[in-house]
Amino acid sequence: MAHVFIPTETLESLAAERRVDLAGDELFVLPSRHRFQCADAIRILSEVASGADPLGLCGTVRTRAAIEALGGEILGDSLLVEDAAYDVAPGVLCSVMGEPASATDSEEAAIASLAGH
Repeated sequence: MAHVFIPTETLESLAAERRVDLAGDELFVLPSRHRFQCADAIRILSEVASGADPLGLCGTVRTRAAIEALGGEILGDSLLVEDAAYDVAPGVLCSVMGEPASATDSEEAAIASLAGH
């Protein structure tokens, strides 16, 4: 299954341009109507307390549920886990679901249109 992380500011821009429609936890790419199941997530950019990244999280994308399972707390653009503090980019992690409205529209093209914004 294909996944794509979309930062919040990109998602807001895509919605303003009417390139996507977000309904609950589903995102639709327009006009193809590819559907994605979305979950709140963060991209972990860097460890800022010590620079050591003791948990090996830098460069990964984690859902809010996964962060909570680690005992972490997301505070805006920051993540606190144990004694580590990280800079993060909030957004959504989307998984492809369903079939597009047109058989000629590929899943790869839909993901590329989101990721390449």
